[in-house]
Amino acid sequence: MKVDQKKHSVIIKDTQGDFTSFLMKVTHQYKTFEKDNIVIDLLAHNDLTISDIKQLMPLSKQHKKAKKSFVIVVADFDYNAIPEQLTVVPSLLEAHDIIEMEEIERDLGF
Repeated sequence: MKVDQKKHSVIIKDTQGDFTSFLMKVTHQYKTFEKDNIVIDLLAHNDLTISDIKQLMPLSKQHKKAKKSFVIVVADFDYNAIPEQLTVVPSLLEAHDIIEMEEIERDLGF
């Protein structure tokens, strides 16, 4: 697992290639990242299913309750099949754009 701090966000990237162990690490170390916006970089995974992505929902809900952004980056995926509660985008650039928009919305009181 690789963690990069960018401005007001943390990018967490899986370097092992094992989604299940990555999810466990992120969950156990969540307290370390809870004050920042989180980007989960899963670009290295080509075999993820919708049920894999849905496993991130509890973390996403918890993070969004704390008024922080939680964005998952996955390439080549059926984004229409993903529940509305999850924010999933195809690139890191889009993830940063989403975070900026959500920051503006929070500043405006939405």
